[in-house]
Amino acid sequence: MTLAAGVALAGISSPALAAPTFGPLGYGGVTLGMTAKAAQATGKIVHKPALDSDSCSGWDLKAQRTGRDAVGLFISKKRGVAIIFAPKGVRTPQGIGIGSTDAQLKRAYAKKLRTAESGFPYVAVPGNPKAHYYFLLSKGKIYEMGLALDKQDCAN
Repeated sequence: MTLAAGVALAGISSPALAAPTFGPLGYGGVTLGMTAKAAQATGKIVHKPALDSDSCSGWDLKAQRTGRDAVGLFISKKRGVAIIFAPKGVRTPQGIGIGSTDAQLKRAYAKKLRTAESGFPYVAVPGNPKAHYYFLLSKGKIYEMGLALDKQDCAN
């Protein structure tokens, strides 16, 4: 029996087997505010030039590629890594991820949850005063979430 199987059978969680945490400063070796040059130097991202704009460039994490018309993160020319989109299977330190319900979201962030003008919920990131999590829901479940700089210039 392997150690991992033995730990699982014993009902003890192993940090090595846990899903990576999304936030509070970044994800996948990329940190919010990191310059494009510094982010590229990590070796963990790949450019998606078809999704660039005048102010921001589109990238994917090499370990978690997105489809043709999507990106894993945006890097702003002015602000560095501006938004990181959560891949499936990751969770915030408060336990929220894609598939979490509206009720779970409200419990996790209690009275700190706000609603943007566009109607989606967001919350200041505990442990990062310069960022927020945003959540897109359909039929009461999160289908997209992101970690973004408060002053990002890449998306609405």
